[in-house]
Amino acid sequence: MDPKDLIARLRTGLPADAVLTDPDVTGSYAHDMANFCAAGTPAVVVLPRTVEEVRHVMRTATELRVPVVPQGARTGVSGAANATDGCIVLSLVKMDRILEINPVDRLAVVEPGVVNAVLSRAVDAHGLYYPPDPSSWETCTIGGNIGTAAGGLCCVKYGVTAEYVLGLDVVLADGRLLTTGRRTAKGVAGYDLTRLFVGSEGSLGVVVGATLALRPSPPQQLALVAEFASVAAAGRAVCEIMARGHAPSLLELMDRTSIRAVNDMAQMGLPETTEVLLLAAFDTPDPSADLAAVGALCEEAGATQVVPAEGAAESDLLLQARRLAFTALERIKPAMLIDDVCVPRSQLAAMLEGTTAIAGKYGLTIGVCAHAGDGNTHPLVCFDPADADEERRARESFDEIMALGLALGGTITGEHGVGVLKKEWLARELGPVGLELQRGIKGVFDPLGILNPGKMF
Repeated sequence: MDPKDLIARLRTGLPADAVLTDPDVTGSYAHDMANFCAAGTPAVVVLPRTVEEVRHVMRTATELRVPVVPQGARTGVSGAANATDGCIVLSLVKMDRILEINPVDRLAVVEPGVVNAVLSRAVDAHGLYYPPDPSSWETCTIGGNIGTAAGGLCCVKYGVTAEYVLGLDVVLADGRLLTTGRRTAKGVAGYDLTRLFVGSEGSLGVVVGATLALRPSPPQQLALVAEFASVAAAGRAVCEIMARGHAPSLLELMDRTSIRAVNDMAQMGLPETTEVLLLAAFDTPDPSADLAAVGALCEEAGATQVVPAEGAAESDLLLQARRLAFTALERIKPAMLIDDVCVPRSQLAAMLEGTTAIAGKYGLTIGVCAHAGDGNTHPLVCFDPADADEERRARESFDEIMALGLALGGTITGEHGVGVLKKEWLARELGPVGLELQRGIKGVFDPLGILNPGKMF
């Protein structure tokens, strides 16, 4: 394939400013935020603004047999948006319109480049709520959230992105436009193709529109923080909270390494003498009563101190501390491997204790924060890639953490996706029959193998 021919063909259906060819510019689109994930050199980057422009790109790619890598804001941490050599990088960030907000049907229709926080604020003005809130919500896009089946802090009560995607408009590999799903509250006609695309990382088609379910805005949440002298005690508290039927809007955990990192960066005054902090919040009509009940359960489980927030401002400060954990741990070493192994809640303590043992075995700093309410742990392996031995140890510890998660009945990714980083582990989790069937599905939608090749499988 002659790159000049490819670019000329693309320009016949795209505005001049939508086709980027300067290597210094296209190189900046080569990868997302993942470490240890190979990235190639794209032949061209295109930034369409309309569905028809996306269809033109895919028809051209099919005719010329050129791979296409769909991208959002590239905030992912699995390499799912990484370019391959000679590919078309198809960036959807310019398709950023909110097309409809419907308070009666409680839905929004959006283009894939809409930023999560922008949508959240727009629907809030209508008294509505879009719950999925990844840590990168101020910059990540809805299309990227759909591609990776993103989660967030609120998942314990409200669920992940997949729970809110009612329907999709998808451009297939050959340029055909497929509409899946519905606008109705219920619908079970045919196979659920909508769910199939959620989490497919751009390997089955290019999402160009989404119909999303909304909820009524909940009351302002109130939070508490509980300190624990051991992981086991914190794990007992989480199990008791969930077993007693409580429905917190947030139930988060930070280990001592994460706490110290946040304090060092932001001087937030978190207690560094504790082993684990557990943050719980409720957005119920009477959050104070719910917090009192959960606080009592934490004390019964062995909490050394329980401190309810005095109001919304203090609650927001506590949640901000949790959101800063990733950024704070990144400052410890030049690089960081971000894991997102999810285990059954009953195995949360075993997962954290095992991760601590792995950190000691390899002599590494591994901070852990977690969406404790749904068992989604984030072991964050800090290392210096200039130190070959430390890099090796980081890789090996990362693999041991994933193996531990599977051994505890968990999954290799709860919300970040597979991409390049975990493709070998996906095969282990699925098993040979599952892997064969999933590859067969990929072949139906993308018979030429041009959509995001080398990812997932």
